[in-house]
Amino acid sequence: MRALWKGTISFGLVNIPVSLLPATRREELKFHLLRRSDLSPINYKRVAEADGKEVPWDQIVKGYEYEKGKFVVLKEEDFARVDIEATQTIDIFNFVRIDEVDPLLFYKPYYLEVGKGGDKAYVLLRDSLVETGKIAIAKVVIRSRQHLAAVKPQKNGLILELMRFPAELLDMAEFKAPAAKSLRKPETVTAKRLIESMSSKWDPTQYTDEYHEALEKLIDKKVESGGKFAPAPAKKKGPTNVVDLASVLQESIRQKTGKTKSEKAAKKSRPRSRKKAA
Repeated sequence: MRALWKGTISFGLVNIPVSLLPATRREELKFHLLRRSDLSPINYKRVAEADGKEVPWDQIVKGYEYEKGKFVVLKEEDFARVDIEATQTIDIFNFVRIDEVDPLLFYKPYYLEVGKGGDKAYVLLRDSLVETGKIAIAKVVIRSRQHLAAVKPQKNGLILELMRFPAELLDMAEFKAPAAKSLRKPETVTAKRLIESMSSKWDPTQYTDEYHEALEKLIDKKVESGGKFAPAPAKKKGPTNVVDLASVLQESIRQKTGKTKSEKAAKKSRPRSRKKAA
């Protein structure tokens, strides 16, 4: 896989050569906008709001709206004045405990692949982070943009996870909080029982993008049928309001435990191979 970025991790006087590789992928189905009558693709045009005329690229500038309808134009030299020097360095400036950092700040991980001659220092940083339970907070410039980032140990290696700056997060106080109602003890106990009955070890293989898979199957069927396909039956809407929380919790547990018992019974009822008598 081709590296997106090559540079070094720097902390103190230690420099570790690394390459940045994608750690995630997003498989999205791409759709085109078409004219219904003949399925001709629709293209977008750059049209001026004032007169509706199409504008060529060489006549387009970037502007910031500082008041309603008033703009200040920024040229390439203006952006160059505030450009951050791309040092090709993941510059660590402190180490913190991961549980002290708001999880909402993390948003995009990359694998950090060690470069030639950096193995010992790479392992030293990885193991030190594991043993101290800390992560490194750094700044890095990727494609001319400065990012806040964290260097974290991940299995046998390290990852770089891009972060939002704290000022980018909205304050939770801006959102409506649930009404302060006292819960009855039976409701709390039953809720804990339900959580326990639904608890299991983490198995990433059981989580798949069902919508993506179903959409691919539907597209295949429409292609095979020449575009003619029977519409899916309307789904029944579930209850939108919980009237009796305790009874709903109890019914949830009953269904969950009943399903578990039926699964065990089905296993027991399976015929076993008998040994032939000598």
